Amino acid sequence: MATTYNNLYLDIRQRLRAAGIESATLEARELVCFGTGKSREELARSGGLYASPELEQRVQKLVDRHLAGEPVAYLIGEWEFYGLPLDISPDVLIPRPDTEVLVEEAVKYLQEQEECRVLDLCSGSGCIGLALASQVSRVRVVLGEYSDAALKICRQNIRRNGLSARVVSVQADARERPGRTLGEFQCIISNPPYIPRGDIAGLDASVRDYEPHLALDGGEDGLDFYRSISEQWRECLVPGGRLYFEVGIGQADAVLRIMRTQGFGDIQVVKDHQDIPRVVFGTLCTEV
Repeated sequence: MATTYNNLYLDIRQRLRAAGIESATLEARELVCFGTGKSREELARSGGLYASPELEQRVQKLVDRHLAGEPVAYLIGEWEFYGLPLDISPDVLIPRPDTEVLVEEAVKYLQEQEECRVLDLCSGSGCIGLALASQVSRVRVVLGEYSDAALKICRQNIRRNGLSARVVSVQADARERPGRTLGEFQCIISNPPYIPRGDIAGLDASVRDYEPHLALDGGEDGLDFYRSISEQWRECLVPGGRLYFEVGIGQADAVLRIMRTQGFGDIQVVKDHQDIPRVVFGTLCTEV
């Protein structure tokens, strides 16, 4: 018996809800759109029309893969962050809503600056730097990323969002001292790998089995990148410049101490929408 697009969507949503997926409404819509080749608007207009058995089968197979653990963003090859459409592949982390708090805090600072160069270090898909560039028209952003495959996604997302005039990508290893050719920045922002190595095996299968371990592994205690960025990349900051970090659960105090040791002051901790300390930022103190 043929199924309408609307009933197909409702059926998928029910399957996802039954599996305990909180964002079942969003994920059902994305899977049906991708599986049927329709935009959100086209899907809404076609709600009462019948989907072919082939399309229905294709969608159901996508749902099977998702319920087996494969994230929707990797299945459909894109995701939205801070209102921006982004290409996503298994070579980059999937942007999370928690990270929007990091963007919000940095935007407040950048809007007060007359002119500003920003470095998004460990940029992955480029979501943070691109969001900043989209919100503050006078900033210029460098996306610094170590992985060649992730850099390819960065470049695609710069083009996709029409930000080539103000955003560039460069290969950069956050664990190494930067070269002088990068120049100086008023702001460095980073959502670095922060999962303690021994904890990776215990992560949810959708993360452990699909997301890149290079972007998860923060060393033995999860703090390796905070140490190296605070110590080695501070020389890229102008005096009085800001360093912003996203941190994992329970890491805020340790990251605050690391930053203080490296000469950062006025350090603040900001909670995410779940009331978890998620962002730590501070100002590079000028030498007297």
